Amino acid sequence: MEAVFQQGLNLVIEMLRGLESHPDFRADASTLQRIVLLSNTARDTAVTDESRVSEAPQTGVTVSQHTLLRVPGQMPAPEPGAARQSFEELRAKVLVCTKCPHLVAFRHSVVFGVGNQNAELMFVGEAPGADEDRQGEPFVGRAGELLTKIIQTMGYQRSEVYIANVLKCRPDIPAGTPGNRQPTPTEMATCLPYLQEQIELIQPKLMVALGGTAMRGLFGKDEPMKLLRGRWHLFGSIPVMATFHPSYLLRNQALSLKRQVWEDMLQVLERLGQPISERQRNYFLPKQ
Repeated sequence: MEAVFQQGLNLVIEMLRGLESHPDFRADASTLQRIVLLSNTARDTAVTDESRVSEAPQTGVTVSQHTLLRVPGQMPAPEPGAARQSFEELRAKVLVCTKCPHLVAFRHSVVFGVGNQNAELMFVGEAPGADEDRQGEPFVGRAGELLTKIIQTMGYQRSEVYIANVLKCRPDIPAGTPGNRQPTPTEMATCLPYLQEQIELIQPKLMVALGGTAMRGLFGKDEPMKLLRGRWHLFGSIPVMATFHPSYLLRNQALSLKRQVWEDMLQVLERLGQPISERQRNYFLPKQ
């Protein structure tokens, strides 16, 4: 891949050198075609199954180098019919997954995901809870009700976005133990390819990572959420806004925390080019 990149770089250098001696120099079609071909070849040979995380220099933007098979803006999306078929094939594969035997023995259902398969906005949580495990749909408990309110306050309907989790099965816990446990790194790494395929098929413009576990699953980042939230991160080439999980807001009712999450959503709306009313801008601000 480095050799191919170097060939493309050499072509650009040759063009720039030509400007020094020939002010009227122009790139002809064949030269441009060669550069595009080399660029495409470099991109196509870059596919890897390894996950690496880096910090983009001088920007502070966290970049996940999980390689997507189709990067938004670089390759055309499949025809709608083909995409729907691929999505249903993926769903069928995920619903019968047995890669984690301990989760298979514990789960009631596989929670694939729900929403618009052509959504411009995608929300990613950590793992199903008890309610989600019973109903087979993500975010249907109290945290799900709050997420739905957030989505609606942004000006969307739940059916217009897509909602999924890093882990598709509820993490197992001893019988009689209340609550949930966080997924392990191994469990998330095993399940992540399914989420990647969903992202490749949906091609969202933006994603929102809900909570620290979702960020660890997507980026391998183990920093506190107070340091991650409110910042843009990159999953492949897709911008990701990190924010607190709705369940965190249910446990902590401070108005300041609600405002922080809402400020994150305002950034999402602005980046999507959505209109923001004065009322929306003033949500959860202390009354004067």
